[in-house]
Amino acid sequence: MKKTFKKTILTFSLSVLFMSTAWSNNVESIYINGKVYTAVDNAPLKQAIAISNDGKIVSVGSNAEIKKMADSDTKVYDLGNKVLMPGLIDSHIHALASGVEMTLATMGEGEIDIKAVEKKLRQAQQDGTGMAGDVLILNGLSSEYWDLLDQLSEVFNHNEWKNLPIALIGSDHHTAWANQALLKKAGVDKKFVKALSVENKQNIKHNQKFEPTGFLVDSGWDVVSEKIPPLSHDLMYRGSKDAVSYYNSLGLTAWLDIAANARPLQGIFNIKNTENTLGMIPMYKELSEKGELTARVSGLHVINSKSTPIVFDTLDKINSKYKNVNNFNLIGVKVFADGVLEYPAQSAALLGHYSNSKKSGDLLFDPQQFKQLVDVADQRGMLVHIHAIGDRAVRESLNAFEYARSKRQSHVPHSITHLQLVDPTDYGRFKQNNVIASMQLAWAYEDSFNKELVKPYISEASYQGMYPAHSLLKNEAIIAGASDAPVSTANPFIAMATAITRIGMDGDYLNKGEAIDRDSAFKAYTINAAKALALDKQIGTLESGKKADMILVDRDIFTVSPEQLAETKVVWTIFDGKKVYQQ
Repeated sequence: MKKTFKKTILTFSLSVLFMSTAWSNNVESIYINGKVYTAVDNAPLKQAIAISNDGKIVSVGSNAEIKKMADSDTKVYDLGNKVLMPGLIDSHIHALASGVEMTLATMGEGEIDIKAVEKKLRQAQQDGTGMAGDVLILNGLSSEYWDLLDQLSEVFNHNEWKNLPIALIGSDHHTAWANQALLKKAGVDKKFVKALSVENKQNIKHNQKFEPTGFLVDSGWDVVSEKIPPLSHDLMYRGSKDAVSYYNSLGLTAWLDIAANARPLQGIFNIKNTENTLGMIPMYKELSEKGELTARVSGLHVINSKSTPIVFDTLDKINSKYKNVNNFNLIGVKVFADGVLEYPAQSAALLGHYSNSKKSGDLLFDPQQFKQLVDVADQRGMLVHIHAIGDRAVRESLNAFEYARSKRQSHVPHSITHLQLVDPTDYGRFKQNNVIASMQLAWAYEDSFNKELVKPYISEASYQGMYPAHSLLKNEAIIAGASDAPVSTANPFIAMATAITRIGMDGDYLNKGEAIDRDSAFKAYTINAAKALALDKQIGTLESGKKADMILVDRDIFTVSPEQLAETKVVWTIFDGKKVYQQ
C-alpha cells in the first residue's frame, strides 16, 4: 500500500514537472515594462504580455505575473514604458491595388495646374510609370480639375497628345477624364451615348448633340476602363508586395479588401462577375504561398448593384478554390448604393435634392430587388458591405438589412461604409439591425474642397451633419475605422486624430459636436474593425488565446495632443508573434 502511494506521488510529481516545463517552454517571448492597451472594455493598462511558440497570446498582466512564465529560453523584450497595443485593422481598403497604383504616375495632392499635368504625363510616358499598353494614365487628380474640362480638352485633344489615348483618373476613383483618342478606342461616340439609358447617359457627360466631353462618372468610367490593357504581372507583384510592407509600417496587421476581385485602374460599378473575374485574388494567393502576406485579409467581391441572387453560385465556385489560402479568406460582397456627393458628379443619392440641379442623385439598385439579394447573402452567411454616401442610399441599405434580420438572426457582420450623410432618424437603426458603421474619419474635417464642392449644393443641416460619428456612437452603433486608401491616407493615427478634433488645415471645424473620444477612436481601429472582418474571435484585442498581432508606438497616445497623435510612428509591428516591421 505504501509503495503504491509513493509511486502515485512520484508519478504525479513528474507529471506536474513535465506540465510546468511544457508551459514554460511554450512561452517563446515576453514583453515587459510597457503600457499595454488591450482594447478590452473598461480594462486598465497592463504592464506585460507573454507570447507562445505558435504566435498566440498566453497571458497579459503585471511584470511579476508575466516574468513567472519565462524560462531560460524565453526571449525578454523591455518596452521601456512605451505603448503596446493590438495591431491596427482597416475595415475598407483597396490594399494591393493601392500598392500597384503607388508604382504608377500620380499627381501630387493639391496641385491644380494643367501645365503640371502635362509635365507629369511626359515624365510618365518616358519612364513607363504611366503606360498601360498603349494608354497613358495619370492617377490622383483632384475633383477641382473637373471645373477645367474645356482646358483639358484644348490641351490633350490636340498637338502631341491628339493620337495618344490618355486617362486622367480622379483621386476619388469615381470620376475620370478621357481624351478623344481614348474615347475612340473605347467606342464611346455620339451614337454610343445616344443609345444609352437615361441613367447611364448621365455618367458619360456630353453636349446637346450627345457628343461626349470626356468627363466620366462611375459606370461611365467602367465603359472606358475596360479598354485599358492590363498591367504586367511583375508590376502587379512588386506593387502588391510593397503594399503589404507599407501597411505593416503603418501598424496595420489586418484589413478588409473591399474589391479583391478588381484589378487596378478597373472601373467596378458595372463589374461582370464570372469565374474569370479574379482581380487581385490570385496575387493574394501568391503572396501567401511565398510567406509575404504578413496581414490577415478578409476579401470581398464587388458585385453589380443590380445583381440577382444567382451571382452567389459563381462566387461560391471562386471561394472554394481559394478557401485554403493562409491569412486570406473571401467572406462576402461589396455593393454600391450610390456614387459621390461632390460637384460636378453629384451622384450620391439624397432624400432631398442638390440645390443647383434639383436632382436627387442616383440610387444604384431597386430597393425591393436589393432586399432579396441581401436576404440570400445573409442566409448563405455572406457578409454584405455597402458603399453609401447620401442619406437616401444609407436608408435603403438599412432597409435591406432590416429585411434580412427580420428573417433570421444570422449575426453576419454586415456593414455600411462612408456614411457622409445619415438622416438623424436612421442613427438608431445601426444598433437595431446589427449593422457596423465603417467610417473614413480622416475625411471628417473642414477644408476648401468641402466648402466649394459640397456646401453650396446641400442643405446646411445636412452639411453640418456630415460623418456623424458622435451621433452614431450615442445611439450605440459600432464604428469601425477605415481609410478607403488609396483615395485617402491609410495612416490610422491621422484618422484617429481627425476623428477627435474634426479640424481642417485652415483651423475650421466640421461640426465639432460630431467629434469622438480617444478610446472610441482606438477601438474603431482594433476590436470594432476586427468585427467588421469577422475576425474578432482571433484578433482586435490583446487577450489570452488570441493571435499575437501587436504594435509598439513611439509616444504615449493617451496623453499627447491630437496633433502629436497624428504624428505617431510605429516602432515595431508584430504579426503572429514575429516582428514584420521595425523602425
